Amino acid sequence: MIQEVKISGSRIGALIGKGGETKKVLEAKTHTTITIDSKEGAVKVEGSDENTVPLLRAVETINAINRGFSPERAFELLDDEDLLLDMIDLSGLAEGPRQLDRLRGRIIGKDGRARVQIEDMTDVEISVFGKTIGLIGYPEQLKVARTAIDMLIEGVPHENVFAFLDKKKKESKQNMISYYY
Repeated sequence: MIQEVKISGSRIGALIGKGGETKKVLEAKTHTTITIDSKEGAVKVEGSDENTVPLLRAVETINAINRGFSPERAFELLDDEDLLLDMIDLSGLAEGPRQLDRLRGRIIGKDGRARVQIEDMTDVEISVFGKTIGLIGYPEQLKVARTAIDMLIEGVPHENVFAFLDKKKKESKQNMISYYY
């Protein structure tokens, strides 16, 4: 089975890695063969027809690297089959480059603090890259992180978003406690 993925020219180096290391590790972990056309940004992923899951995980990992995640963070998708990659496309929400910058700025926050706080409170990895926001996490956590990001996009003040996240984190802890007792 073969899947093709288009990636940004600026991310080809990250996908290949120093001395081809990232590509080799990805191929070894997913039992696939990856061919990269650096000029076109076309990536061909070939895997076995019997088991398509490793091939699909390889494609998902390539997409994560393409959307700004470091290879190390993207490889988490390979290490835990329950982790998912979710994308938020900002291009339809911004009427121009200045508004796009403003939306990205709200999500990243001053010195990156908003993004880091959302990551810490939800255990979701976040990458703000170009016109997209990439998220890597478990389904429940992704739902909460995505809601927080949607709130920021809608203009909700940061402190209200963090209060929402704090409430969700406490609910989650409460659910864990009642689950075990």
